Amino acid sequence: MNSNTKTIIGRLESIELPDLAITDLQVRVDTGAKTSSLHVDNIVRFMKKGKPYVTFDIHPDIHNVSRLISCTAPLNDIRKVKSSNGEAEQRYVIKTPITLGDKTWAIEITLTDRSDMNYLMLLGREALGDQFLVDPSLVFLQTITKD
Repeated sequence: MNSNTKTIIGRLESIELPDLAITDLQVRVDTGAKTSSLHVDNIVRFMKKGKPYVTFDIHPDIHNVSRLISCTAPLNDIRKVKSSNGEAEQRYVIKTPITLGDKTWAIEITLTDRSDMNYLMLLGREALGDQFLVDPSLVFLQTITKD
């Protein structure tokens, strides 16, 4: 894909995770991070019809911690991820659709404790694929379009 057909996004964007009922989530776009990560609490792994699942809680509005969304998703993987502080940890990985601007596609997200970070989610380079160019001097270039 050449650069003329790629969508330009900023270092901060607002996304939706429709299968998790999350709208207007501000994310930090991080091309230095391979995998996307999401801050969650109370992760529990369980089996449903012979398949592994996880439940977890998200506080999608950092300014309103009383708002809580409980989510359930199929477990896609468990992998060792090196965090920004250089320590490796085992993380659950889910695969779920994301909407950014007028595009929706499935991405992998690792579930972790990001409570010491400014943004609940990092959007990593694997999720960006070859469809976006990041302009780090700009923010919120893509707004989610509603029909």
